[in-house]
Formats: sequence, structure tokens, C-alpha cells
Amino acid sequence: MKKTILMISAAAALMISGCASHKAEVKAHEEAEKAHGASHEKHWDYSENGPAHWEEFSKTCGTGHHQSPINIIPGKTIEMNHQYDLSLAEDVHTTAKVIDNGHSIKVTPNKGGTITLHGEKFTLLQFHFHGKSEHTVDGKRYDMVAHLVHQNPETKQLAVVAVFFEEGKNNAVLDNILGNIGAEIRVDPQDLLPEDTAHYYHYIGSLTTPPCSENVQWYLLKQPAQASKDQIEAFRKYYVDNERPVQELFDRQIESN
Repeated sequence: MKKTILMISAAAALMISGCASHKAEVKAHEEAEKAHGASHEKHWDYSENGPAHWEEFSKTCGTGHHQSPINIIPGKTIEMNHQYDLSLAEDVHTTAKVIDNGHSIKVTPNKGGTITLHGEKFTLLQFHFHGKSEHTVDGKRYDMVAHLVHQNPETKQLAVVAVFFEEGKNNAVLDNILGNIGAEIRVDPQDLLPEDTAHYYHYIGSLTTPPCSENVQWYLLKQPAQASKDQIEAFRKYYVDNERPVQELFDRQIESN
């Protein structure tokens, strides 16, 4: 009898141990599945999860009425409100990290210049490039565009200066950037700007990527900078269609000077 009781106890212990082991395996499997799913979480892009699906990532992308980019019709602009004239102070010699962030080539200076509008200063956070301009002028897209993203350190409001590029002479700044992706460079953001920075379009819009946040001050310089054909082609080996389609203007007005 004693031997039988011992055998039953041993079997029960094995069953309990096996059950615990099975539960541990199941739990480990579930955690692995969860981690696997998280690593494959859907992310916005310009193809499969492109602009038509961006509302799935941020409702503002689909429901906002102050979205960017837009088509600018020069004959339908109004005179600039001079309280919002743009004053540029981008001449800062600094080091900057150049990365391919999966959406664009992005340059982040360690020390940014500033712009001033309505008496408030905005500091340059980063600038990045699109293979074709996102904004259009009379329906025309420029060959490339740089977006210089600034932020008011007090209010956190954003202001973006857009520099259009057209095919022309070689651009030394672009050579430096394209030749050092993944590295740190020395750069002066002012060297990206065209000679004429006094004439531009201005309107209130949004970020052109999710979360498509609104209340962004947009300044689009009228004179394009230049980039060589080889430079444009070199950039487009990374990104050629990373531009959002133009959005409805709704009740907004575009200022010009």
C-alpha cells in the first residue's frame, strides 16, 4: 500500500510539473508572438500605407481643413501682412548629422540658425529633402525641395521655409550631404538658400507627414536654388516619390510679396 501511495504521489508531481512547464511554454510563445507582432506594426509610408491611408495613423491627415501641401496660383494671392514678414538668420557654421530616416534624407544641425516672424524667433531644428516639390505653383512641381523646419521654443509652434530646386549648376551643399549619409558633416544652412530670400508665399498649413499637425507657418521662397542633373538623379536613387499630393485650400488665403 505504501509503495502504491508513493507511486501515485510521484505521478501527480510529474503531472503538476508537466502542466507548469506547458504553461511556461505557452506564456513564452504568447510573449514571442506579441513581440513579433509589435516589430511588424503597420507604419505610414509613400506606397502600401501611403497618403490615402494616413488617416489610419492620424485622423487629422484626413479631416483637417488646413493641410499641406497646396497648389499656389500666383494670380489669386493677396498682399503680405507685413507683421508676418520673414527675417532669416540662418548663417551658422555648425556640425550636423545626416541620416536616411526611411522617409527622406534628413540633416540635424547641432546648432541651428533662426528666423523671426511677428516679432518671435524660431530656431532651426532640422531640414530634409523631397525628390520632387510637394507644393506646386500653377500645378508645376519643382525638381526637388528642401524643408527647413523651425520651432518657437516658447510656444512650440512650427514654421517651415521651403526652398525649391531646379536643374542647373552643381550645388556644393548637396554634394556634402549626399556624400556623407550616416555621418556627421560641417554645414552652413544659409548656403542652401537662393540669393533672393525677400520674395515668398506665406500661408497657414500643416506638417506634410503624419500626424499632419496644423497651425504651421509656411514660407515658400519664390526663387529656386539650383542642383545639377547628376545631383537630382543621385538623390532620387534614395527617394523619388516621397511627396504628399496637394490638399484642398478650403477657406485659407495665400499671401505673397
